Amino acid sequence: MSITRSTGRLCAAAALVCAGTPALAADDARVQDLADRMAQLVKMVQQLDGEVRTLKTENEALRAQAKRTEARVQAVPAAAEPAPAAPRPLDNVNLWGYGELYAMDPVHDRNLAQADLARAVFGIGYQFNADTRFNSEYEIEHAVTSAGDAGEFEVEQFYIERALGPDMSLQVGLLLMPMGFLNENHEPTHFYGVQRNFVETLIIPSTWREGGVKLGGTTAAGLRWSLGLTTAPDVAKWDFTPEFVPYRTALELENNGIGPLQATHQELSLARGRNLGQFVALDYLGVNALRLGASAFTGQAGRVAAGLPEQRTTLWEAHGRWNPGAWQLSALVAQGTISNTGPANRLFPGSAHPMPARFDGWLVEAAYDRLWQSGDWRLAPFARYERYDLSAAYDGLAPGFGSRPTAPLPTADGGTAYYPYAQDRVATMGAHLYLTQGIVFKVDYQYFRTNTNFSRLDFGLGVAFN
Repeated sequence: MSITRSTGRLCAAAALVCAGTPALAADDARVQDLADRMAQLVKMVQQLDGEVRTLKTENEALRAQAKRTEARVQAVPAAAEPAPAAPRPLDNVNLWGYGELYAMDPVHDRNLAQADLARAVFGIGYQFNADTRFNSEYEIEHAVTSAGDAGEFEVEQFYIERALGPDMSLQVGLLLMPMGFLNENHEPTHFYGVQRNFVETLIIPSTWREGGVKLGGTTAAGLRWSLGLTTAPDVAKWDFTPEFVPYRTALELENNGIGPLQATHQELSLARGRNLGQFVALDYLGVNALRLGASAFTGQAGRVAAGLPEQRTTLWEAHGRWNPGAWQLSALVAQGTISNTGPANRLFPGSAHPMPARFDGWLVEAAYDRLWQSGDWRLAPFARYERYDLSAAYDGLAPGFGSRPTAPLPTADGGTAYYPYAQDRVATMGAHLYLTQGIVFKVDYQYFRTNTNFSRLDFGLGVAFN
């Protein structure tokens, strides 16, 4: 029933009631007014009824149109997904690098002061897939590499790494030996001092690399482990008869390959492959801010000359580091041996540079990482005390001859100098000023207890990025 029809009947009933009531009939004016108002109300209701009918019609039309549109959309085939963009050649390439330069001032003979761009190293890596990557590092030492200069161009790392699971991987190629603090992490922002400490230069020949294969991983208990098979040092490279005094300063001591393994490791440069070495390394990281570890290497090292017995080179080390708050407290001990040095030394009686049967060293170091800090700037003082001994034991020295000549020997610049002692105790004090995380200015003073003329003041700049 429509709103208009219902309202009309209501009005008619109201009029009959009014007409049949004497009181209402007597008052014609009031009745007429009521009737007029009721008529207006009926008219308004009729208009409202018409508008409702119109809206209903329009709503039904919109619904029909929506259904037709939906049907047309469903009839159109879905657009194909856009093809993924082809990978660009450099998307999987990784680049990194580091370098250091320094100035050294021997306080007892400033004529020997030197400045050096010690090394510039650039790394290139490639990620083949989620499990396989390639890493390499290329180093330029002493700024200029040519036949007439001291500089060298070296390949420091070159290997493929394959993940064998979430906690294990295999590396094959030219590898860094996992020994000590520095050998695998030797960027200038990772160690204290303008130059690397002597124990991890002369005893552990950082940066020590050999060709081979390494298997490594971690455990849920915080144990990091690695073991491998590599090329070994070659004792035939030892120089028993140096033409000149091999070093006159602490800088030359570090740079001139004086350490037994510095002088004999092969670096995969036409390396003899008949004799192989083995290594194992362990680090416990299961306690917060604490690292305890040890490693060992041993391998047949050939012979000095035909007819002499085979020799073996062995090196072991143990280390610990604790980082309570801003402090870093470190200690390391290392010892190396070379077997059958007696017959080799007897072949060169009176040698100015006999081959040691044992060499060793240790260090302790304390550093405070944030003595002062403002934004990225940060000041970190440190102190280190270390002992190295490249002549801890000898076999086969000729009667009347020691491990060190007592008379002056020629130098490369035409003069003469006494052969330095092969053992010393060195105290180092200094500070690092970090401009930002990858840039550090360094200064330190080193006091040599035995070779006192080696004492020096050093300044350095180190840069590292990845």
